[in-house]
Amino acid sequence: MSTIGKYLIRSPINILVILNLLFFTVAQLYLGLDDYRVIASGGVLTAIMVICYLIIVKLNMGDQYIYLIISILTSIGIVMLYRLVPQLGFQQVIWFTIGTVLFFLSYIVFSWIKKWESYVFLYLAVGILLFIVTFLFGSTIKGANNWIKIGDFTFQPAEGIKLLYVFFIASYFKYPEKLKNVYVFLGLVYLHILFLVLQRDLGMAMLFYGVFISIFYIYHTSRRLLFYNIGASMLIGILSYFTMTHIRVRFEAWLNPWADIAGRGYQITQSLFAIASGGFFGTGIGLGSPDYIPEVHTDFIFSAICEEMGIFGGIAVILLYFILVYRGFKITLMIKDTFYRIVALSITLIYSYQTFIIIGGVIKLIPLTGITLPFISYGGSSIVSAFIAFGILQALSKKSLTGEEVVEIE
Repeated sequence: MSTIGKYLIRSPINILVILNLLFFTVAQLYLGLDDYRVIASGGVLTAIMVICYLIIVKLNMGDQYIYLIISILTSIGIVMLYRLVPQLGFQQVIWFTIGTVLFFLSYIVFSWIKKWESYVFLYLAVGILLFIVTFLFGSTIKGANNWIKIGDFTFQPAEGIKLLYVFFIASYFKYPEKLKNVYVFLGLVYLHILFLVLQRDLGMAMLFYGVFISIFYIYHTSRRLLFYNIGASMLIGILSYFTMTHIRVRFEAWLNPWADIAGRGYQITQSLFAIASGGFFGTGIGLGSPDYIPEVHTDFIFSAICEEMGIFGGIAVILLYFILVYRGFKITLMIKDTFYRIVALSITLIYSYQTFIIIGGVIKLIPLTGITLPFISYGGSSIVSAFIAFGILQALSKKSLTGEEVVEIE
């Protein structure tokens, strides 16, 4: 039997095929049998996923599970979008297709170009330029001035800046002498975070800070500077609470959303109601009422999943993220080169922290911030940037499997 035949019979791709068949069939039945676009798009989507998975296996392109996991997460998101806003479900299929192309393209480009660590000033300049362009030409959507509109198309430059920021930090720790002084590096890091705070993009600011402080803790020897940075972040948080109304509103809504259930606490209380009404097994796709939650297709899609697929469905989604993060950490530990190791670790941390921030927000574990749930929430720029990031991680996994620039792990 051929290698492809063996994988078709025994590989985990069968789980994805079965889940897609079940989910898209149920979504089609919910929307009616007059128009078969849902089941047709689901079939095309599944075919793309299977073909791409087999390409990764056949060409030995590194970790076989990264693309599989993000495909399952994307499938869950698309099915929920078809249930919530059908036209967005079809658009997300298009974004997934574009993202998959860019996944393989980023794999090829990252593997082909050498000396990525040498372009520290390029990453810095392009990132700051994108911030300035956002300030000059940006539009305010959902309270954050972090969107660029070109005709009917809108995108978030911060999604691209995430990767530039990761490469900038990795380049610094590879060659710290390029910036001459650690305080120059810290100033540039906080400049990124300041731009995000001024844009009122608090979720992304938390994400940038979390990645920075994690890498700084691992790779910098000065614990004094580490504690100074943690103290500075706490001070900035306290000052922001007293000087920025939107931060105070979100914090107070988190502490006691029931005090203003029809106003500032409406989103989080509706989210909690939805999760509670789903119980352990859920109401079933199309049988819940997640439409009562504002922005349910973006910020609160996890609440819709819990309502209609149950707490067990929500736990399954979280476990998929855990497996994805585990694969990222495993790849990181196998890489010897400092720059590549930090890139792999930072990509893993970005999407693990992003998942924690948004899920923690919708279940009232932490204050709510407006970022997307990776691969599941609707959003073109977010899903495309995520596929590019994991295409890079796929290329790094190839390095670890081929023995290039790796260290033995006992």
